Amino acid sequence: MSRQLLFSRQTHLRAAALLIGGSLAYSTLSHRKPIANDSGGKPWAGKSQIITQQRTFADEAKISDADSEVVSVGPTDLKDDDVPLFDADPDSGAWASLSARLSDAQTALSATKWSKVGETISDLILPSWASDLPGYFAKLQRELEMASGSLAEEIWQEAQDPLLNPEISRIAQVRISRELCTEEKLFQQRRKAYTTRALAKYLRIPEQDVEPEDVPTIAMCGSGGGLRALVAGTSSYLSAQEGGLYDCVTYTAGVSGSCWLQALYYSTLGKQNYATLLNHLKQRIGTHIAYPPAALSLLTAAPTNKFLLSGIVEKVKGNPTADFGLVDVYGVLLAARLFVPRGELGVDDRNLKVSNQQEYLKDGAHPLPIYTAVRHEIPIIEEESSPEGTQQADPQATKEKARKESWFQWFESTPYEFWSEELEAGIPSWSVGRQFQNGIGSVRENGYSVPELRIPFMLGIWGSAFCATLSHYYKEIRPLVKGLFGFGGIDDLLEERNDELVKVHPIEPASIPNYVLGLEKKLPPTAAKSIFASNQLELADAGMSNNLPIYPLLRPGRDADIVIAFDASADIKNENWLSVADGYARQRGIKGWPLGAGWPKNGTSNATAAKELDAAEAVSPQQAAGKIADARESRREYAKNQSRGRQPDIDGQSSKQELELGYCNVWVGTTLERSISSEPPPSKLLTDPSHDWELMDPNAGIAVIYFPFLPNPEVEGVNPNTSDYMSTWNFIYTPEDIDKVVALARANFRAGEEQVKRTVRAVYTRKKEKRLERERRARMRKWGRHLKESGDHFR
Repeated sequence: MSRQLLFSRQTHLRAAALLIGGSLAYSTLSHRKPIANDSGGKPWAGKSQIITQQRTFADEAKISDADSEVVSVGPTDLKDDDVPLFDADPDSGAWASLSARLSDAQTALSATKWSKVGETISDLILPSWASDLPGYFAKLQRELEMASGSLAEEIWQEAQDPLLNPEISRIAQVRISRELCTEEKLFQQRRKAYTTRALAKYLRIPEQDVEPEDVPTIAMCGSGGGLRALVAGTSSYLSAQEGGLYDCVTYTAGVSGSCWLQALYYSTLGKQNYATLLNHLKQRIGTHIAYPPAALSLLTAAPTNKFLLSGIVEKVKGNPTADFGLVDVYGVLLAARLFVPRGELGVDDRNLKVSNQQEYLKDGAHPLPIYTAVRHEIPIIEEESSPEGTQQADPQATKEKARKESWFQWFESTPYEFWSEELEAGIPSWSVGRQFQNGIGSVRENGYSVPELRIPFMLGIWGSAFCATLSHYYKEIRPLVKGLFGFGGIDDLLEERNDELVKVHPIEPASIPNYVLGLEKKLPPTAAKSIFASNQLELADAGMSNNLPIYPLLRPGRDADIVIAFDASADIKNENWLSVADGYARQRGIKGWPLGAGWPKNGTSNATAAKELDAAEAVSPQQAAGKIADARESRREYAKNQSRGRQPDIDGQSSKQELELGYCNVWVGTTLERSISSEPPPSKLLTDPSHDWELMDPNAGIAVIYFPFLPNPEVEGVNPNTSDYMSTWNFIYTPEDIDKVVALARANFRAGEEQVKRTVRAVYTRKKEKRLERERRARMRKWGRHLKESGDHFR
């Protein structure tokens, strides 16, 4: 890394710490940890006199019984009196706390003798623009006061206008069902008509010869990885769009940075074109998201101040128990960089709500985006928090139980619905952000509810990798430090402590109101009991569970025939996120998933594979988590032994050769049941055109096409594993950096473009042949019935 670039990134990091630690973070939220330096330098925790508050807004909220009362009713036969009511005193609760903390920040900054600071602290530590902070915060405080004529008052008045926010006049109910919502089913019909035409063009088949029933349902997903995933994913999707493949896709799904990608694509900034989106990124992400002069300028000057602050006012003022933390600030900063166009004048409020993306789906011209987040369920907390006087379980037994039973609950969000598979319950996307009780969304005393939670807060949740467990943190930095002296011993120690590290979150996740309160008796047993004890759902980056959003694409009813995954994760080979879906598919009873897809593991024996498949067949997420934990122990033990030069033979059947994957890799599953658990047949990697017949087998299942983001000799000097700007924690991409990523993505896509087209053609042919066979059999049955009813005239 050049000294100039290192200086720039160190300065930007200190800028982020000063902005978040000295103002929008430490003065307005409960974060307690120093901010880490991108370049590996010493963490910078900000000025001590600024870090004065340690409590959350929920702790400080002073809400009367009348303010927080809700009416408990069932989810059907609604009347006006059935809807829970709430209102907030403008001088109490979360809003009062936010105003007070901004005042504290401004006072602390104003009291600092900036002229003296410069004499004692180097400009590298405290740059010249720091002296402008008091003025920025004085203005920000004035705008956020609920005084007559203030920006906050204007925002709050508009938040209660049903012409500007139509959703506030609608009654929201929890929908308890495994089925897709009606809106998504209607979308599927519209999209099928579009993909039928697109497939004919892609495969060069006369359109009149293509039956909609034969058209494969193609799902495409990007990985997590911050701005690397955003830029690399956009580049990969651009390659698919240019080649005609993207128009054949019915669903896209994202984790972390690829969620940001989707949100931008379905906006007036991306204009549903990935080339346009890349140009937008070139203009906006050359500056760090938390660079104070740029961020504070947008937060204090029209029209961007109203655009960015509206969500804060609506959330904190409209919900008296709202939590407002580091992830929320992070989301606002992301929006300031990603959702403000060049020139900073043409901001569009339509880009701020997920439900508004329905506009781009109404004619079926674009795939349905799926956004993901997870809630971390850790049963050991429940055990340790048991009431006094009750008998405590054995600590070691409790620890072991928690190790095996902690798991991540996935939540998905589309422009139509926010839903969880474990809960088998969802709410309309336009109702996210309002409180619920017994299946009914609450309304204010004026008859209106709060507006939909705005996208800046969702950006923070989707990409909150810094809320990950310590184990996840280590996985991110492991590729960077494994060459250091003494790494082997540290690595062994951390691997041994992985079961403890996987339960520790240094930074608290963000939260939204819990929509399943009061529904404990109506939800399936897969719903964790602890979820009914909290008013909030703590959600975080789904990459903590799986950095590829495979799970929502396998949801029954979506019926994906082909899943295309672009993986720009860190250390993709060792993490092997694709293989994690094996257990999920078997546990959910999803037929057709290609077991064994992903990076081959040298030394993974048949016995180990059998353990993982048995784990997959567990009847609950808790049991699956426990069995998978046991199965992974074998792999971790093998990895440690291999690093020491030993080749273990776990059961006498270890693999003798480790295979590598290429730029494009294809597997196909089977719909036949596994009959011999001790000899689980892994799905075959289709490496040659002569293997395409396996895709056309009548019993073939889901085809998986996997594009790992690998270095390519056609693009010299670009390596996702070593190029500094491709770190997950980097928030600066120059136009030149973006061009390099685009070049690499295009080169990798070209390497597999023909194989992808062959795969799509083979699956289409298989579906067509199966339809023709069904029709032939139907005609035979019809003819047989006719003969039986009319007699044999040849006798």
